[in-house]
Amino acid sequence: MKAFILDRYKKKQPLRLGEMPEPTIRDGDVLVAIEAAGLNLLDAKIRNGEFKALLKYRPPFVLGHDLAGTVIRIGRNVRRFKVGDAVYARPRDGRIGTFAERIAVDEADLALKPTNLSMAEAASIPLVGLTAWQALVEMAELKPGDKVLIHAGSGGVGTFAIQLAKHLGATVATTTSAANADLVRSLGADIVIDYRRQDFEKILSGYDVVINSLDGETLRKSLNVLKPGGKLISISGPPDPAFAKAQGLNWVLTQIMRLLSLGIRRKAKARGIDYAFLFMRASGAQLAEIATLLEAGTIRPVIDRVVPFEATDRALTELEAGRSKGKVVVELHSEGAAA
Repeated sequence: MKAFILDRYKKKQPLRLGEMPEPTIRDGDVLVAIEAAGLNLLDAKIRNGEFKALLKYRPPFVLGHDLAGTVIRIGRNVRRFKVGDAVYARPRDGRIGTFAERIAVDEADLALKPTNLSMAEAASIPLVGLTAWQALVEMAELKPGDKVLIHAGSGGVGTFAIQLAKHLGATVATTTSAANADLVRSLGADIVIDYRRQDFEKILSGYDVVINSLDGETLRKSLNVLKPGGKLISISGPPDPAFAKAQGLNWVLTQIMRLLSLGIRRKAKARGIDYAFLFMRASGAQLAEIATLLEAGTIRPVIDRVVPFEATDRALTELEAGRSKGKVVVELHSEGAAA
């Protein structure tokens, strides 16, 4: 099958369009003909080698964390899906590879595609939707009346998180450029901070939650926004000991995580603030709940552009430059649906 292949870890290493073996399916797997795949900064970070210690992918391998497509085969133990179902997913770590014509996905990671979305729209959702859900619903336990700051509101996670936070009844502030102010307001942002002209930490105070996806300086400044008892949740690091424990990392890596996050954890603790790192996990059950919100129109996809499969490598390079509003999606015209 055709796929975009990473031959070695290197910053800005080109992905090679080539042939990969057909996926083999286990008893609990679903074989999906991929019709659209979302691009994420996580793909670029893995390509650059930033997660080599945590995610043991051995080149050559296929990147890609978002998919929408059609079920073409099921394992003997699969009960929730049948051939012909339209589905979407974020495959679990260790089993990624959506920049390809087909993929085998664990049944537990898969959900039926929202009926009102196209394949491209559905493929834009899984990673950012699960990230926002796990940050706001699971970790922050956001409730009506809470105040939340969501950094980078015009990005993939930000556009979804703003809508989810508003659905949960929160007051939402976000940082973005002036050019994207109307977009984030249309998604429900109550307060919009132009990060180029304004210092968010001097404008906002008394917040319950901050979701950070930016650099370490932004993370530290975010402490000034939170009230005692508030929660600082970062999806861009640094990883903390709780993450290391959840991942089952060895003692050496656990100590590295402890040291990497020591500074921000100490600063947070001194202010009575809880710091946590989120590295989202696959969940078909959560995607099913998210599908309900999408079908109701409570949340809508935000897509910067849809490009052909052949443009995957160029699109990933452009995404890394950081100028996209919402998600970038590639469309495949796979022959797999006929398999």
